[in-house]
Amino acid sequence: TLTDQGVPVFFIQGNRDFLLGERFCKETGITLLDDVCTIDLYGTKAVILHGDTLCIDDVEYQKFRKTVHQPWLQWIFKRIPWCLKKKIVSKVQSDIRDDKQMKSLDIMDVNQSEVEKVMSQNCVNLMIHGHTHRPNTHFFDANGAKNTRIVLGDWYTQGSVLQVNSDGFELQNRPFNT
Repeated sequence: TLTDQGVPVFFIQGNRDFLLGERFCKETGITLLDDVCTIDLYGTKAVILHGDTLCIDDVEYQKFRKTVHQPWLQWIFKRIPWCLKKKIVSKVQSDIRDDKQMKSLDIMDVNQSEVEKVMSQNCVNLMIHGHTHRPNTHFFDANGAKNTRIVLGDWYTQGSVLQVNSDGFELQNRPFNT
């Protein structure tokens, strides 16, 4: 594995893997990051996050997120039989799919004011996130500064990678070898 080879691997929980925690990290050697984390990229301070917390217009999702992140509920879920977990997850995923079909794309996207608020709170001009699965680089002015928001894509049919070096960054799609 990468960690066995001495490569540091970092992980931010998302909407499908929020139950992965300290035990998983200990067993795999990866480092679990906070929901919102600031990092240094070649001298540029950036905030990284999963991105679901930026979608505040999707009120139903935010309620769901708040519920499933309750420690007592996670404690119970981790202790029920696998077959029951599978049924619960299948039902929740089905309900979410049905719910998504009824929502506008705008509701399921980030709220620009929330983006600006999080960037301001973290004193950064660069944000990197996923969740919306709409890979793109957005440039905007806010708080008297030029800002950049990079959105990573999903990993269903290809990889979505942000390559960063001292010269800048490039958002790339990498086809899976089949």
